[in-house]
Amino acid sequence: MSVVTRAAVEGALRQYTDPYLNLDPVSAGCVRAIDIQGGQVAVQLQLGYAAGLFKNGWAQVLQTAIENLDGVASAQVSIDCVVAAHKAQAQVPAMANVKNIVAVASGKGGVGKSTTAANLALAREGARVGILDADIYGPSQGVMFGIAEGTRPQIREQKWFVPIKAHGVEVMSMAFLTDDNTPMVWRGPMVSGALLQLVTQTAWDDLDYLVIDMPPGTGDIQLTLAQKVPVAGSVIVTTPQDLALLDAKKGVEMFRKVNIPVLGVVENMAVHICSNCGHAEHLFGEGGGEKLAAQYGVELLASLPLSMLIREQADSGKPTAIAEPESQIAMVYQELARQVGARIVLQEAAAPAMPSITISED
Repeated sequence: MSVVTRAAVEGALRQYTDPYLNLDPVSAGCVRAIDIQGGQVAVQLQLGYAAGLFKNGWAQVLQTAIENLDGVASAQVSIDCVVAAHKAQAQVPAMANVKNIVAVASGKGGVGKSTTAANLALAREGARVGILDADIYGPSQGVMFGIAEGTRPQIREQKWFVPIKAHGVEVMSMAFLTDDNTPMVWRGPMVSGALLQLVTQTAWDDLDYLVIDMPPGTGDIQLTLAQKVPVAGSVIVTTPQDLALLDAKKGVEMFRKVNIPVLGVVENMAVHICSNCGHAEHLFGEGGGEKLAAQYGVELLASLPLSMLIREQADSGKPTAIAEPESQIAMVYQELARQVGARIVLQEAAAPAMPSITISED
């Protein structure tokens, strides 16, 4: 019988590519231990992103590869997911109880940004996740998470808001501090101050990821976020419609100018499938999200259909990722969550300093 070596085991692992890191486990630095006792091989891997629904299948694939080596009688592959805090803007200090902040943004309203943010947060993949509704003028996450109107957060030590927990996710929103029927008639500085207070004075409980549901556009709130909040990366939500893509491009450019990595693009309402006849129709155009991603050299993270079910479930307080976790659409959101986590791991280590913003009369 052949003698099993570490090099042989690593060679077997190198034959398979992690679909989210786009690297084999050895090159990605995921191998933590390889123990060889005669024909018994035990391998420990560690992923830097949350992959609760993926890791067992991935371990089985790698275990089979090792067992096919000459001299291996049996193999065991164990995979842990340990999410670390990753670098954000160089000049912004990290938050004590939040490892990574992900901004979900869009250039215009009505493209499904809040629904995407809610489902991204709910597709936790085993991570500790919170969501902050930064859409001060039109907060909707309370409704999407089924939190009763009039619910107020507890106050700790006369300083901290205690986030409300729903479906395993910590939720904070301006809607919890105001009357739902009263419009927020605030000027920019007031809005920016409210956002900072929500971010920094909420008692988040050791989160791996905090998803921020941004308001549409590229105004005061977005700039405040870039200058004061340590954002690990942003996700741009759009529809294939040309008008939506024009505004989405502005969103991509804005995040690039303030040195926040764009992790990728999510395309909503990509296709409509008739519930009666099954006919597929691209009501808002075709391939727009893919073209946008290609233009800016980022990933198309997900493409979702125009579905009545997504809307109904969000309105009922149980978005698709929690209402029907085994459905095809929920699987797309789970895939999105893994892609976002992996993109944060892969982003460049250092971010340059914030550029100065000047206004010219030319």
